[in-house]
Amino acid sequence: MGKLASEELQKLLACIRKNPQVIVPPLAGYDAGVHLIDAKCVVVSTDPCIGVPEEWFGWLLINYAASDVALFGTKPEFCTITLLAPLATEPQVFHSAMKQACAAADELSMAIVTGHTGTYSGLSALVGVCTAYGTVLPEKLITPGNAKPGDDILCTKPVGLETAVNFSLTRKALARKLFGAERAEELAGLVPMQSCVREALQLAESGCVHAMHDATEGGLAAALNEVAEASAVGFTIEFEKLPISPEVRTLQKSFKLTDEEVLSTSSTGTVLAAVKPEDKDRVAEMMRRIGLTASFLGDFTESKRRILVRDKSETPFPTGADDPYSRILSGKV
Repeated sequence: MGKLASEELQKLLACIRKNPQVIVPPLAGYDAGVHLIDAKCVVVSTDPCIGVPEEWFGWLLINYAASDVALFGTKPEFCTITLLAPLATEPQVFHSAMKQACAAADELSMAIVTGHTGTYSGLSALVGVCTAYGTVLPEKLITPGNAKPGDDILCTKPVGLETAVNFSLTRKALARKLFGAERAEELAGLVPMQSCVREALQLAESGCVHAMHDATEGGLAAALNEVAEASAVGFTIEFEKLPISPEVRTLQKSFKLTDEEVLSTSSTGTVLAAVKPEDKDRVAEMMRRIGLTASFLGDFTESKRRILVRDKSETPFPTGADDPYSRILSGKV
C-alpha cells in the first residue's frame, strides 16, 4: 500500500494539458478534480478498492469515491463502476460485489451510469474502481486549499479508527485477544464509519468550514500536511487533544508504533476540517447531533511553521507519513 511520493506525482502530472474548463486539475493533496459545465462545477473523484473484507467490498467501493466528492461540498449524484478479477473468478463474485455496490449507491441516492467487468491474467484478487461525481454552484465549492489562518482544526472521529475496525474484521482471533471479544465484535461492525458523506455534506451546507480533507492513507499526518501545503498556511496542534482510542493505544503498544506512526495511521472516514473560529461551538453541536464527537486539535496559522505541542513542548510536526496500516493488518506482532 502506498501512494507515489509527492515529487514523483508531480512528474506524473506534468504532461497533463491545461484546459480553461478544468478549475481544479489533478493536484497533490486533492482527492477530487473540478470542471465547469455551463454555470456549475462538476466535482469528480475516482478511487480503487482492493484487499478489503469481501462482505463490504461493494459498499466501500462506492463510499470511498462518494466521500471524496462530498468533501468538496458536493452531493455525489452519479458514478461508474469497474470490476476486474483473475481469470478463474466465478460470476458469483461479481454478482455479490455489484449487489453490495447497488445497495450502497441506493443509500446515497446515487445513480450508477456505466462501467466495465472482466477477468484478466496478471490479477490475483478482485479490484474495483469507482468514479463518482456531482454538481455544485461555484460559490459553494470547498477545496483543501482554502484553510485560513485562525481557523480551528476539527477532527471528527478517532485517529486510526479505520485501521482498528479492519484489523478486527481480518485478524479476528488476535483482535479478540488484544481488545476483548465484545469490543472486537463491536469494532467489526463499525465499517460504515469509513464513509464521511453525511458529515461532510452537513459541514459544507452549514457554511462553517473553509476546507476539508479525509484522513485516509497516511492518516492525520498526511491530511494536515496536505491542507497546509495546498492553503499556504502553517498549523499548531496539541498531541494531548488527539482523539486516540484505547484500541489504537493497544495496537501502538503491541506493534511498537511511535507516536508519529499513530499520527500516520490510516483513518478513512475521519474528516479534518478548517472551521471558522466563530462557528466552533455550532460545529461541535452539529457533530453531536449525528453521533460524532468534534475534537478541536489546534489552529491553522499565518506562519508556515507546522508545530506539534507535546507535554507543553513544541516540536516540528512530522513532514512525512509512515502509515503502519499494512503492518498492523498483517497481524505480525
